[in-house]
Amino acid sequence: MSRLKEKYNSEVVPALIDEFKYSSSMAVPRIQKVVLNMGLGEAIQNIKVLDAGVNELSLIAGQKAVVTKAKKSIAGFKLREGMPIGCMVTLRRDRMYDFLDKLFNASLARVRDFRGIKGKVFDGRGNCSIGIKEFIVFPEIDYDKVEKMKGLNISIVTTAETDEESRFMLKLLGMPFRN
Repeated sequence: MSRLKEKYNSEVVPALIDEFKYSSSMAVPRIQKVVLNMGLGEAIQNIKVLDAGVNELSLIAGQKAVVTKAKKSIAGFKLREGMPIGCMVTLRRDRMYDFLDKLFNASLARVRDFRGIKGKVFDGRGNCSIGIKEFIVFPEIDYDKVEKMKGLNISIVTTAETDEESRFMLKLLGMPFRN
């Protein structure tokens, strides 16, 4: 079992029950999935950017990335419906906990001028979305082999009903928030 999952079961669940007075341990919020998304708009002109992005995102996630395609045509961007414009990965169960452990303890500490995650990252339903400008903060990425800097969006989907419950749970798991 992953280290973060053990921490969730042994420390976070009892703390959440004490704080929010849940009637059952099954009512305690949990993390459902983590979605990693990399938008590669430059892939319209250069398809090699897409291949590099898929390989790099697969290294970060530990699971093969899927190419995402445009849903609409946008003439101003010379974009047609069905053209590949990004890649994404959905992590669940053990891979999700392993990724979050790596994100909280290793990767976020490597972000330049990092002072903690702002409180505005929640959507009102307990889900959290973080944007990272340079994906090279992950230890798996070899800086010398990177051709172009890319951003990365990370969405943490929880079963929490409110942002307060989700923030409390993620803080107990080790997510570094700003004070």
